[in-house]
Amino acid sequence: MALVFLFIGLLAQPTFAAATSSPEEMATAQAWWAKYLGVESARIPFSFRYGDQPVDNLLAAWTKTTRSEQLSAGRERHTITWRDPKTGLEVRSVAVRYGDFPVMEWTVYLKNAGSANTPILADIQALDAVFQRRAGKEEFVLNGNKGDFETADSYEPFRRDLSTKSEQKFSPGASGKSCAGPTGWPYFNLQIPGEGVIIAVGWPGQWAGSFTRDAGTGLTVRAGQELTHLYLKPGEEIRTPLIAMLFWKGADVVRSQNVWRRWYLAHNLPRTQGVPQPPVAQVGTSGSVADIPRIEAMLAAGIQLDNCWRDAQTGGEKPLTWWHSETGPYNKTVNPKAQPWWNTGTWDIDRTKYPEGFKPFSDWAHSRGLTFMLWFEPERVGNPNSWLAKNHPEWLLPPNEHTYGVTPSRDPILDLGNPAALKWLTDHVDAMIKSEGIDWYREDMNGGGPLWAWRKTDDPDRQGITENLYIQGHLQFWDELRRRHPHLRIDSCASGGRRNDLETMRRAVPLLRSDFVNPEKLVGVVEGNQGHTYGLSSWLPFQGSGSRLADSYSYRSFFLPSYGMHVTDLEVQKKARAEWRRIASAMLLGDYYPLTSYSLQRDHWIAWQFDQREKGEGVVQAFRRPESPYESARFKLRGLDAAATYDVENFDGGTEKRTGQELMERGLAVTAALAPTALIFTYKQVR
Repeated sequence: MALVFLFIGLLAQPTFAAATSSPEEMATAQAWWAKYLGVESARIPFSFRYGDQPVDNLLAAWTKTTRSEQLSAGRERHTITWRDPKTGLEVRSVAVRYGDFPVMEWTVYLKNAGSANTPILADIQALDAVFQRRAGKEEFVLNGNKGDFETADSYEPFRRDLSTKSEQKFSPGASGKSCAGPTGWPYFNLQIPGEGVIIAVGWPGQWAGSFTRDAGTGLTVRAGQELTHLYLKPGEEIRTPLIAMLFWKGADVVRSQNVWRRWYLAHNLPRTQGVPQPPVAQVGTSGSVADIPRIEAMLAAGIQLDNCWRDAQTGGEKPLTWWHSETGPYNKTVNPKAQPWWNTGTWDIDRTKYPEGFKPFSDWAHSRGLTFMLWFEPERVGNPNSWLAKNHPEWLLPPNEHTYGVTPSRDPILDLGNPAALKWLTDHVDAMIKSEGIDWYREDMNGGGPLWAWRKTDDPDRQGITENLYIQGHLQFWDELRRRHPHLRIDSCASGGRRNDLETMRRAVPLLRSDFVNPEKLVGVVEGNQGHTYGLSSWLPFQGSGSRLADSYSYRSFFLPSYGMHVTDLEVQKKARAEWRRIASAMLLGDYYPLTSYSLQRDHWIAWQFDQREKGEGVVQAFRRPESPYESARFKLRGLDAAATYDVENFDGGTEKRTGQELMERGLAVTAALAPTALIFTYKQVR
């Protein structure tokens, strides 16, 4: 007899909770806006010290001007500027309120409009606010995820009670990459009894956040650039991280995350020439015309592809090589383990390998309706013989030690806060996009990150200035590339998915959410990627990965809106990619419902659902892991119309009709005779 494990009432959710905003949620957001961010607001949601005084003690005596504007999609923007008549410091709060979601966001700019250096600005917090709960037994609960650190438990969700006089602190380790490490995920869902607020920190650098419970009913939430203690020179301007907040009512955290997903899709997912980023089928290439027959064979076999991906080392080249000029060997004397792709700093095509560059290949790709993506890593200057190191050492932030190449994390960093360096990089990449027919600009950042370079450069009374100007320059660089090339798409990367904060996600998408993909080197890759999808889908509708394994349990575990496959068997590729294409849009556009608890255990089942309620259809993915003794399971679906009938199709064969009420109350019964097995079901309302 088959063992049956019933996932009934596991998440204690109602049968249906629409992922649309209620009037009460909109009213709560409006009240918070009026209190903190509107032009008539009496308080501010940010803080810093100016000289020896908290800024909120000073603003009443400063000159204040306001401006209100109506933006597209029902949004409104309020700008409040305060100016200190003594020092010329200008504090400018730029806030946007959304008319279709209970969401607001703001960024604060600080500019020295005077003729002398300002007093010290310290402990600049983009968010500094106290949230109150009603007195009673229920406590604040903080929901969030781990960041990425190339392990199976990257993106693992957490739920923490915030008891009296407790504090939770978060930052991306010591890297300067916004989403790195166990405490490096800059998105939070704070549950308050009867309601909640989602908070996102948009800063592709070293942010820090804290949730501090007092002895009464209050919780202080602070977030900003981790270290600021600096004066501003005349004309100099810095900014805080972007803060976005979404207000919600009730106790259904899953529903609130789906409101977030819908807001993200409506207002944040990058658009190219007005079109939101769709799912993408990837294929690794060398970027050489010699690789065309291999890809033509895939197309001839009926495999639908979208994008040709030329990474640091990828595709059909043997031996694998890097595309940029070598300009001398990496210093293997001090680092015998150095890899060729660390040899960065000269972003010119190696003409011995690519005599005509990438244009012949990209022209062919375009003729077949495909796009072409090229990998860059412009921030890290890994070779002391590179063009940048030799010609413009003044543009480089110094390494942690005075010798080059001790480890990849200690290479010099190109200072994007230097206007000359920023202009050179922008013009150089711009020229390559034009000459090589590049459709996707893939930007990587390997090694330990730029934090040490930023900190080492700063004087004691300028702590945080290098990072701040650098981050502004980096965002300006991407914005200018997209302005010059309206067709251009950007892929974010930083040793995997370690720079996917909200500011970055408005400009780019993570085609590879983590480097935890290689089954030959990493343990638990398949179940780990199931866990990545489980945790990350609450936050990022668009994410990507790729399978290097040819069995259906494995390759189905990597299905995401961006999907690649490194498998030689064309029949396997055709089957896998056809299955992926059937569910990719639902994974991107649907509401997301976890159907089990999170687990990496090999004897568990794990499952989730993506539901497109407006279309009356969706997908369920369920995985019986290798050591699970249970052949059958039952999953309560969500978001359906209880009165409707649905055609439910099993990708491995069979279609049956079920009512929405049955699927939500009794659940979808599934059976997997063998372990491991990956199951996919689609459902569609019978009209």
